[in-house]
Amino acid sequence: MKTHFNAKNNPRVIVIQKLYSKFYNEDTNVEFPKHRFKKFIKDIVLGTIERDELILDQLHTKLGDKFVLENLDKVFQTILKAATYEFLYKPNTSINIIIKEYLNSSNFFLSDPQIKYLNALLDNIGKKLRTSDARI
Repeated sequence: MKTHFNAKNNPRVIVIQKLYSKFYNEDTNVEFPKHRFKKFIKDIVLGTIERDELILDQLHTKLGDKFVLENLDKVFQTILKAATYEFLYKPNTSINIIIKEYLNSSNFFLSDPQIKYLNALLDNIGKKLRTSDARI
């Protein structure tokens, strides 16, 4: 059963929506309306867009040759990219908090089996990025 929450107010749901829109419709003009977490949302969205190639490189490097990001659902890819950005550039936020927040937000977009797979991937990538001190 899906968790119901107010998606409009969840900062990471907004991050996922804005990134998805920008990644899969490049003509999209990303705007940031008033929100109590506007600075956070803007930072994650713009940082993820700006460092997209580096994030993709990190995902491919850390998850290995058998992992093909492009085979995943586009929303799934978007969530992985945003979370990876946070693992790399938000060292004061614990891996567990980042994973928990993205899993909660993914309830809005993904099925339960996808969420379980996302959990495993986020746990894997988070630990590898934070232990290897891969921040760039």
